[in-house]
Amino acid sequence: MKSRRALAIALACLIAIVMPASGSYAGDAAKPHRIAFHIDQNDPALMGLVLNNVANVTDYYHGKGEEVQIEVVAYGPGLNMLREDKSPVKDRVKHLAEKSFPSKVSFAACGNTMTNMEKAEGHAIKLIPQATVVPAGVVRLNELQEQGWSYIRP
Repeated sequence: MKSRRALAIALACLIAIVMPASGSYAGDAAKPHRIAFHIDQNDPALMGLVLNNVANVTDYYHGKGEEVQIEVVAYGPGLNMLREDKSPVKDRVKHLAEKSFPSKVSFAACGNTMTNMEKAEGHAIKLIPQATVVPAGVVRLNELQEQGWSYIRP
């Protein structure tokens, strides 16, 4: 009987040492912050709002000493945000992508939208260097959500 009681006390002490004061397991605190934003309108004010949100989120987590991954997905008319020739915010996109370390801010351009714009305009579209082409913007957002990313539509 005494050995069972001693074992129970030892086990309780071990659990108390391993569990943080919040009552959650230590591994829970390491949950990554991953956020997907989308832009689907050719509106400089909305583009600015998206980039303000990105800056605010990265600043918040940097202030806490935590990292965050952010991906901005542009499709439809919102692809203009990532076009070299038309983006009203390309300097700001560059700045956010560069200043995000150790966090990561990336920009995804919808391949379907690019193809349709190229057909309509009769020439290839050049994107800003920070943009990566994905096959379909909406599909990319879906994949990120399936991987546990939070989705924000400003």
